Amino acid sequence: MTLTQEKTLASRVRPDFTILLQEVNGHRLVYLDNAATSQKPLQVIETLKMYYDQYNSNVHRGVHTLSARATDAYEAAREKVAKFVNAASHQEIIYTRNASEAINLVAYAWGLSTLQRGDEIILSVMEHHSNLVPWQIVAQKTGAVLKFVELTETQEFDMEQFKTLISDKTKLVSVVHVSNTLGCINPVREIAEIAHKYGAKVLVDACQSAPHMAIDVQALDCDWLVASGHKMCAPTGIGFLYGKLEVLRSMPPFLGGGEMIADVFLDHSTYADVPAKFEAGTPAIAEAIALGAAVDYLMSVGMHNIEAYEHELTGYLFEQLRQIPELTLYGPQPKADGSGRAALAAFTAGDVHPHDLSTILDQAGVAIRAGHHCTQPLHRYLKAQSTARASLYFYNTREEIDIFVGSLKEAIEFFGGIFA
Repeated sequence: MTLTQEKTLASRVRPDFTILLQEVNGHRLVYLDNAATSQKPLQVIETLKMYYDQYNSNVHRGVHTLSARATDAYEAAREKVAKFVNAASHQEIIYTRNASEAINLVAYAWGLSTLQRGDEIILSVMEHHSNLVPWQIVAQKTGAVLKFVELTETQEFDMEQFKTLISDKTKLVSVVHVSNTLGCINPVREIAEIAHKYGAKVLVDACQSAPHMAIDVQALDCDWLVASGHKMCAPTGIGFLYGKLEVLRSMPPFLGGGEMIADVFLDHSTYADVPAKFEAGTPAIAEAIALGAAVDYLMSVGMHNIEAYEHELTGYLFEQLRQIPELTLYGPQPKADGSGRAALAAFTAGDVHPHDLSTILDQAGVAIRAGHHCTQPLHRYLKAQSTARASLYFYNTREEIDIFVGSLKEAIEFFGGIFA
């Protein structure tokens, strides 16, 4: 993507994100916390408003006009999500509150009913807590054993170590596609190919990849994939689980209640086919429909355009950050064209606490993250108590990177004067 295309993309999308037009603490807002949550375009916000204004009704349960309209929109959104990740069928898409719930669904429905003492689960040290804690609980309840892939010298997934860990005892490999701290892009297709040779299932956490690049679950050949809507321009409170149809059908229900049943008797029940089997009770109807609108929006921009533009931003971001000697940057360096890693940078600045950096930057209108980013084990592995993190999305600009870097230099200089 050329600089002309970059300007065209920026000018095309930024008017849709009116939240970015405000000032914070007397300065123009520079929002660089997109790995935590993305902003929402007007098209998504209007979709929410339209649902409540024009056809607010429960889905699947009524034959009246409003219920039919709500049901049609709700299921149309499922079709959009299926197309977005290239699922073979809309039945392979399960609505959840978020990716954490989606992983828990697999852990409880599949893990507790399948895993036995001595079975092995392979994770990595870079996993988000949401892809650690559920499997810790499952391991405690079943006697399964957790194993962890560590990092290479460039702080990426150690594929060679993974090959030594996997065996016939391995029943599951659950791994993040893109690390929310290191920014590395893990070779999940190759991981899945190796895991399946041993008969193991594969779950991919796509929270940090689905918003930024084209996802093809059939090409990845994963058994499950999870993502959160709020990171991909959709509202909070909605996410999804993709699962291969035969795998989902083999799993027992996660929650019991309305919608997920076929017939209910006083002493037993039979269950509906997927996806209904895993969607008990009244769902997040408006949020699911708005997720469909977010998918429409991203597809209209073009996932390949988003990825190419973010490569340019990433290259520029790291070019500027490398000029600050006080910084320690985590994760692999981008390639010459900015590709090879995600559009985020986690860093420390000597003795300056990341929370202090974030506070000072906020006074300049710059929003970044500070903390362990729900990756405490990874931070212990890196011997870093916490890090600061700037994360980009396709509505960010080079000018905003310049403002961030300038404010960061001023903050480091300010704290250097204090520590002197």
